[in-house]
Amino acid sequence: MLDIVIEARQASISNGFSVRRILPFRLRRMVGPFIFMDHAGPVTVVPEQLPAMDVLPHPHIGLSTVSYLFGGQVTHRDSLGVEQVIRPGEVNWMTAGRGIAHSERFEDPAALAGGTLEMIQTWVALPEADEESAPAFDNYQPQELPIVTEPGVWMRLIAGSAFGLRNEVKTHSPLFYLHVVLQPGARFGLPPGYPERGIYVAKGSVDVSGRTYTAGQLLVFTTGTDPLILAREPSTLMLLGGEPLGERYIWWNFVSSRPERIEQAKADWQAGRIQLPPHDNTQFVPLPQDNSRPAGAPPPQPLS
Repeated sequence: MLDIVIEARQASISNGFSVRRILPFRLRRMVGPFIFMDHAGPVTVVPEQLPAMDVLPHPHIGLSTVSYLFGGQVTHRDSLGVEQVIRPGEVNWMTAGRGIAHSERFEDPAALAGGTLEMIQTWVALPEADEESAPAFDNYQPQELPIVTEPGVWMRLIAGSAFGLRNEVKTHSPLFYLHVVLQPGARFGLPPGYPERGIYVAKGSVDVSGRTYTAGQLLVFTTGTDPLILAREPSTLMLLGGEPLGERYIWWNFVSSRPERIEQAKADWQAGRIQLPPHDNTQFVPLPQDNSRPAGAPPPQPLS
C-alpha cells in the first residue's frame, strides 16, 4: 500500500541551474536514511552557458552525498584535495562527517556535445556514531557495481544490498539504492527486508495497484507492502530505502541529530573554519540568511 506520493518541485542550486527536488518533503522527510534527493536535467546547453551552471564550493556535515549520472560529466573538488570527474554509471560517494566543502563544475563542453547532462544526487544521513567521523571521498567505477539483466529488465546496484546483490560501496547503515530500466510490459518489485522503501520514476510511467504514475513522482510504501511495478513504456526508476535512523535536523547543507550542531556548522562556515577545496578556493557560496525564525529562537523541528 502506498504511504505517500511526492511530486518533484523546481529548485535552484546555482544561478543557471535548476533541478527537480524530491526530498525532503514536508509530509515525508526521509525514506530510510535518504534525507535529500534532486534530479537534474536532462539539460542541453551551449559552452558559453556552462559556467553559470557551476555549483560553487559549499559545506556539508553529518551526511554522505551520492552523485550518479545518466549523461554528461561533472568535476568534483573538495577540501580533502580530491579532484574527480564523474561520468555516467559511476558513483561519487562523499562522506562529510564533521565537515567538508566541495564544488561541482561543468567544465568540459565535449561532454555535452550531441547529448545532455542528467544526474541524480541524494544525501544519506549518517548514524549518530558517525556524524563526527573524518570526511572521506570515494569514486566507484561501473565495473564495481553489479548489473543484472532479465527479459525486459536491466538493473544496477548503486549501493547497499538488494535481491541478494552487494557491492563494495562503503555505507554506514542498512540501505539499498538501485538504478532500474524497464521495457514496456516488464514487471518488477521492491527488495524485501527493509522497513522503508520508495520508487522514484525518473523517466517513463508505471502502473502500481491499477494506478499510473509518471516521471517526477516518488512513491513511498508502507512497511510490509510488496507492490508489483508494471512498466507502461520504457521507464527508468531509482529504488531506494533502508533502516530509519531517527530524528534529524536539516538546514541548508547541514544534517545532524542535534540542533546545536547545526548552529555550530553555520558559525564554522561563516568564520572560515571549514576549509575550501585547495584547487577551487577563490569562490564560495555564502551562508544564506535564515529568515525562517527570529534571532535566538529554537531551530526547526527535527525530520524523521
